Amino acid sequence: MYSSAAGIIPIVSVLIEKDAALGTVRAFMMSVIGLSLPEIIILKKVLKMPLIFAFVGIVDVGILCVGFIFNFIY
Repeated sequence: MYSSAAGIIPIVSVLIEKDAALGTVRAFMMSVIGLSLPEIIILKKVLKMPLIFAFVGIVDVGILCVGFIFNFIY
């Protein structure tokens, strides 16, 4: 799924209104913006595949940690 930062805000607001967990919503928002297919395609032009896998892995782990922390706090 791809969306711009401004395009994901209405989806996030609906999820929060429907009582989705704040950490889950935040992780969803970050992953849609940060790990999109167009971004990976652009990175493929300047990085080799091992670096792209490292980028995706590190960003994914960071997003998961933020989601779990927010779900634990709120």
